[in-house]
Amino acid sequence: MVDSGGTSGWRGGLRVGIGLGASTFALAISFGALAHAQGWDPLLTTVFSLVAFSGSAQFAVLTTFAGGGGLAAIGSATLMNARFLPMGSAAAASLEGGRLRRALEGQAVVDASWVAAYEGEGRFDRAKLMAATAVQWPAWVIGTAIGAYVGMSTDFLDRWGLDVIFPAFFLMLLFDSVRENSGARLVATAAALVGAGMVYVAPPGVALLASSAAAMVILLGPSKAATS
Repeated sequence: MVDSGGTSGWRGGLRVGIGLGASTFALAISFGALAHAQGWDPLLTTVFSLVAFSGSAQFAVLTTFAGGGGLAAIGSATLMNARFLPMGSAAAASLEGGRLRRALEGQAVVDASWVAAYEGEGRFDRAKLMAATAVQWPAWVIGTAIGAYVGMSTDFLDRWGLDVIFPAFFLMLLFDSVRENSGARLVATAAALVGAGMVYVAPPGVALLASSAAAMVILLGPSKAATS
């Protein structure tokens, strides 16, 4: 789904962003529709997407509020978005300007754009990163507004398979990691086992929080051992 090769720069970013934007738009409609079904205010739902622009965190908040309450929702979203700390650090050297400009450009670091802009050896195509995100952000906001205001039935998610777009994207990224990194395989296995077990005894949002926490514990384990 994400092609990090081919045309580079702004043109390459727009080219990649159009394809990603189509999936983002469909996923955003589903988010807005699900939020509407749970009684969320359409305007606040749209503003949430406008400001947050994080599908994983927003879906985590949506599902966890329904099953686990506010504290679990905040915890799930925080753990979901914690991945942007290392991602942003990795891309920082490829950004331009002073601290303020680099901070603004850093807002373009989202999953698909980050992968598409990666050139290898720690280098990122800055223009491609920003252009790809510039297409996806309005697609996410507009799609959310349509789903939230129209209040369409969420049956279309199952009919067209839109409910698997987001999990499939992260599964694709996961496969790339576990193929080359034994440590990533351990983290993924621990998170999967904890999540699969918790989902039978706890709400989905709580299971997600536990799964993420398990992954973080395993991930931090080797670094602690190395520094002791």
